[in-house]
Amino acid sequence: MPEITTLDDLTKAPHAEIFEERHSRAVHLQLDAGDRVPPHTHHGTNIVLHLVSGHLELSLDGGTYDVKPGQLVRCSGECEISPHALEPSTAVVVFAPKADRSE
Repeated sequence: MPEITTLDDLTKAPHAEIFEERHSRAVHLQLDAGDRVPPHTHHGTNIVLHLVSGHLELSLDGGTYDVKPGQLVRCSGECEISPHALEPSTAVVVFAPKADRSE
């Protein structure tokens, strides 16, 4: 049976898990203006970040990208990622396991 919720109901800060199981993960990321998540990686995953509102400066492996509402960013979890909120920002971030190519 599906569960219907809203981003406003996902309140754990700075990010709230959307799925209970961690095979695929999705988080509701909320950052205040000036907040920055330190550079980090998510090995073994692919990432999709959907900016719902606000404005992010996203650092990916040393490059900097300007992300605005409605835009999606897809990248490998092997990339070093660091979002910086230029204004209060809300995003949904999905982490999907990379396919095992040996199968």
